[in-house]
Amino acid sequence: MQAVEFVTDWIKLWCELVEAQHEGWQVEGQVDADVWRAKARAYHETVMRRWATPDSSRDFIAADLNLHSNDTVIDVGAGSGSWTVFLARMVRHVTAIDPSPAMLEVLHENVAAASLSNVSIMEGGWMQVNVAPHDVVLCAHAIYGTADIQAFVKKMEAAARRRCYLLLRTPLPNGVMAEAACHIWGQPYDSANFQVAYNALLQMGICANVLFEDSGCWQPWTNASLDEALADVKRRFALQDSSEHDVFLRDLLDRRLVREQGQLVWPGATRSALVYWDVRAS
Repeated sequence: MQAVEFVTDWIKLWCELVEAQHEGWQVEGQVDADVWRAKARAYHETVMRRWATPDSSRDFIAADLNLHSNDTVIDVGAGSGSWTVFLARMVRHVTAIDPSPAMLEVLHENVAAASLSNVSIMEGGWMQVNVAPHDVVLCAHAIYGTADIQAFVKKMEAAARRRCYLLLRTPLPNGVMAEAACHIWGQPYDSANFQVAYNALLQMGICANVLFEDSGCWQPWTNASLDEALADVKRRFALQDSSEHDVFLRDLLDRRLVREQGQLVWPGATRSALVYWDVRAS
């Protein structure tokens, strides 16, 4: 039997999208800086506003873990600790891992405020830390900065005795950034996201389950002006030093963004998907 040839190499595409985003957001002289230093607390407040609305992902994971209360869980890219605190109330132990000292400072505060004694906290990136196997490994919106999705996922599987969870953003196919990506790159993916990740998992031989959150689209982006919106888009596509696509992008933004209360509001185009699969015992 001949080996299957993938028309699109999704693993490679993921890598290219992550590297393009890194290039777009790189600040000279601050490549290794903690990018969350000035915004970790504001980020946590934004997450808490989103968490004020029930969603199917949390309900599903809670139902699973309430049946496995003796489980141990790794929270990869734990950030300010929203998932860590949520998980620790249901299971025996949670190990929270994050590379940002600023995020970990907020996480420590949130764990202490919740009076939790079953949480361990590790500073470092997922691909750099050494951690013993746990029953469940969860990564909520923290894989986007890793170019090698295959290595990242394989490490998740190696560290999980029972199940892996990935939460990923899912842009709508007719979004503004999708239209921009089609024009600039010839395909609709402007960044690493669910669509690319799921196909990469299939390419790796992982047939995962998917649950789309039922709480609707995320809070839309806003910009103060068309010039600011154009600058943001160019940064996301690493086009700061090029004007080749400016005419198209300015027309696109002028056509599709809506002015409300003195701001330009992007159409809601992103929601979350919960991707999960059971790890086979070796």
